[in-house]
Amino acid sequence: MVRPLFLSLSLCLFLLINSSLARQQFQHEQQSQQNQCQFDRLEAREPDNRIRSEAGEIETWNPNHDQFCCAGVAIVRHTIEPNGLHLPSYTNAPQLAYVVRGRGVVGTIFPGCPETFEDSQQGGRQGQQEREKDRRHPRSREEQREREERREREEREREEREREEDSRRPRSREEQREREERPEREEREREEQHRRPRSREEQREREEGRSSRSQPDRHQKVRHIREGDIVALPAGVAYWSYNNGNEPLVVVTLLDVNNNENQLDQNPRRFYLAGNPQDEFNVERQHRILFKRGEQSEGNNVFSGFNDNFLQEAFQVNAETARKIQNRNDNRGAIIRVEGQLDFVGPPRSQQEREREERREEDRQREREHSRRQGRQGYNGIEESFCTMRLRENIGDPSRADLYSPQAGRLTTANRYNLPILSWLQLSAERGFLYNNGMYVPHYNINANSVIYVIRGRARVQVVDDNGNSVFDGEVRQGQVLTVPQNFAVVKRAESEEGFEWVAFKTNDVAKVHPLAGRISYIWALPEDVIANAYQISNE
Repeated sequence: MVRPLFLSLSLCLFLLINSSLARQQFQHEQQSQQNQCQFDRLEAREPDNRIRSEAGEIETWNPNHDQFCCAGVAIVRHTIEPNGLHLPSYTNAPQLAYVVRGRGVVGTIFPGCPETFEDSQQGGRQGQQEREKDRRHPRSREEQREREERREREEREREEREREEDSRRPRSREEQREREERPEREEREREEQHRRPRSREEQREREEGRSSRSQPDRHQKVRHIREGDIVALPAGVAYWSYNNGNEPLVVVTLLDVNNNENQLDQNPRRFYLAGNPQDEFNVERQHRILFKRGEQSEGNNVFSGFNDNFLQEAFQVNAETARKIQNRNDNRGAIIRVEGQLDFVGPPRSQQEREREERREEDRQREREHSRRQGRQGYNGIEESFCTMRLRENIGDPSRADLYSPQAGRLTTANRYNLPILSWLQLSAERGFLYNNGMYVPHYNINANSVIYVIRGRARVQVVDDNGNSVFDGEVRQGQVLTVPQNFAVVKRAESEEGFEWVAFKTNDVAKVHPLAGRISYIWALPEDVIANAYQISNE
């Protein structure tokens, strides 16, 4: 009786183990099939999703498409109208952004770092007015210094004239006594006015003035950005951006979801800290979630999921303010329009100061190039700490080109040598400009995938795989994205009067390019007999 029961249990256990192993093998095969990249046919793609906000729009390319999924990246384009604010957010993957058009500011919040931009307690409101005046009427430092010296000189002359007139004018004893007692009387009047009961409006104004003086505006560093800038943003670092210019601010951004900093799945995720925005990468998924909830007005930022009481205790606010933090029933989207003018602490920037900053940036660029030629990395690891690291590098300026041909065009790169933070992100970028009919000879990326975004113009592009097959042969134009996999050979020729401009994001902090034609190419490095025998051509 016991033996048949033991055999039955053994048989059930054997079948259970076999079924479990079969299931694991099936899942492994299915995962292997999913990981096999299908690069038989590449496409120059337009945005798949477009989300309109109050002061701009967000466009994304489908991250589940083969060429983006295999490269482990996601692409998004933000268009911020003048006086528009992109709400604070962070992502699960490092970001590398390129400013296609316009100018603005970016504020980053590095955890644990101090707020180095601070308003003075006494002159907070006055400083804001002066900054506003400087923005409207920019002056050089010399003009401001002369204006202040002239004002002080006139004030001193006026006081001297008054003292001289008072000394000449004869006074009676009553006038002299009244003159001596006047300061004491004014002091008593001020004390009585201070003791006198005030109306609610006066008390509220007095309390607001005291609170504004005791709590000055304080925040972390704000960086100015302009067309041609590359901006590096580490994973999990919150940031916001604002358009303080007169034209739309257009920024295209790559998210490296295959980066080691991303410990989640391969889906790009943006965590908003304010507003009620839509999921820019998966609109259909968010609609399904909202349909299941049956609550179309539910907030979509991080704070909206917390209990109201927790927020009240954490921020020390009342219930109404806690509900405002959750931004429920907010339909403005991820890019909102600022009421009036966005004011923040920062040094005033006149036209002369901006020009001087650009010249200093050029000098630093020449120093870094000199250090690179001397065999050094250009930095010693001490000059940039976590809190003060440089996040921006301009690669759109023609004077900073790394390669230049008067007949063909120019190339400029940003990597860990001229922007050290890229060694942390493991990303780099290339900015190219081909004149009409100019060609970028056949080449391939040795150690990186390349994601090309077309800034302006049109070009004929061909991409060839490891089997010698052409996986792309067509035209690319402004606003399209083309992925060139690692080691795939590619050639570009500009075919428009305005030329062809592009930015290529690369998944390595020191992306290496190997040309297949030209003076420093593969062909030139081969011995003549190798060329003659390999290609069956004469040595002559």
